Amino acid sequence: MQFRSLKDIIRLCEERSLTIAELMVEEQVKETGVSREEVIRQMTDYYHIMKEAVHKGITEDTVSRSGLTGGDARRVYNYLNNGETASGSDATRAMSYALAVSEVNASMGRIIATPTAGSCGIIPGVFVSTQERFGWSDELMVMGLFAAGAIGYVIANNSSISGAEGGCQAEVGSAIGMAAGAVVELRKGTPEQAMHAVGLALKNTLGLICDPVAGLVEIPCIVRNGLGAVNALAAADMALAGVRSAIPSDEVVDVMLQVGRSMPSEHRETARGGLAQTPTGRKITEELRRRRQNNGN
Repeated sequence: MQFRSLKDIIRLCEERSLTIAELMVEEQVKETGVSREEVIRQMTDYYHIMKEAVHKGITEDTVSRSGLTGGDARRVYNYLNNGETASGSDATRAMSYALAVSEVNASMGRIIATPTAGSCGIIPGVFVSTQERFGWSDELMVMGLFAAGAIGYVIANNSSISGAEGGCQAEVGSAIGMAAGAVVELRKGTPEQAMHAVGLALKNTLGLICDPVAGLVEIPCIVRNGLGAVNALAAADMALAGVRSAIPSDEVVDVMLQVGRSMPSEHRETARGGLAQTPTGRKITEELRRRRQNNGN
């Protein structure tokens, strides 16, 4: 890729009069040697899987194998359809869709890691809900995924998208930033505005720990996906309104790496700290351990 930073993306887009998505498509074609048509076809397939996961999570049973989670997406969706919500219908719909995909993941359904399985609900939740809201085509949404991919590429190469390495800020935080920047582009914002959205989103998740109860990608991961979708929409709106990230977004990415490295291991996907080690978290872990032992016998 010819870009290594978010600033590079802005510069290249301005020099070549391209959107972030078009820049990413061109660079991916050069990088892989695959035709433009095939690159877009592959991303289209990914988007269809995301939409299928949203539908499955809203309409079908998604109780996880552990029995800890499932059904919350439908609860929020039904709540949305039964009256006025506190956060507004658009945010609540994105929330329910993000929960849906995360629950499909926890129940061993098919999802697309965006950028990881632990954060798989945020981009689909934001994309599918905004597509329905604005009447956008699948073709446009696929290009939005390329914009999100360009942002994720920079974050992954300059910081981390791994909860084990950088905490939940690296997974959920990265997904929020990717979704926020892509929505700005989908709403006809400039590449510079999109990158401000990334910085605004990432700053809001700095220090977010990875503390999965019983080591499963369920509690608090699924709820964080739902709330993350709302955060992404908020960051996009701020950027489109002209709010700028006072700390350059590339510097925010660098700080995310530093914060992740300074986290104790207990807060990086080990289930040895945070919510996983609350009295209730330990009780859940012990109950699951006994259940597995009984099933083994």
